[in-house]
Amino acid sequence: MEEIFAGTKSEMDTALEHYKAELAKLRTGRASVSLLDEIRVNYGGSLMPLNQVATLAVPEPRLITIQPWDVKLLSEIEKAISKSRLGITPSSDGKIIRLPIPPMTEERRLDMVKQAKKYNEDAKVRIRQFRRDANDKLKARQKEGKLSEDDVKKAVDRVQKLTDSEIAKAYDILSVKEKDIMKV
Repeated sequence: MEEIFAGTKSEMDTALEHYKAELAKLRTGRASVSLLDEIRVNYGGSLMPLNQVATLAVPEPRLITIQPWDVKLLSEIEKAISKSRLGITPSSDGKIIRLPIPPMTEERRLDMVKQAKKYNEDAKVRIRQFRRDANDKLKARQKEGKLSEDDVKKAVDRVQKLTDSEIAKAYDILSVKEKDIMKV
């Protein structure tokens, strides 16, 4: 019974971490190197994460700088950024690529909040799926005669409390991100 609970908690925590990672990719109008996490650059015939071929920095609140370790990669990095869904135009001086982060419009902010809420709903669905899986495992153990009906009821209640706690955490994470996005 404890291994079911521990496994469920671990799965729910993983779902929350994934949710946080998804939210980190949402642009808030301020520069963050996490915006570039999904960018892959062609390096020697294979696609490499941008942070493995260049130094990324945020020298100003609305600027990201990218300094490739190999100057020959400048054009590849610019191409990769242009192809991405970031919607930011890179500019290069031959050594460093600058990504100016434009201020977001009110409409764009509302779209970002809507996307954040979708990610929140997806996280809650995953958490509830883990609850359902745990409850199914507990009921299977009861059918096998390994757990009594009272033990299963207590365990189901415990799993529900965990679920409620994890969903509350997801809501808190959304609340912080929503305030961050709407901040002018």
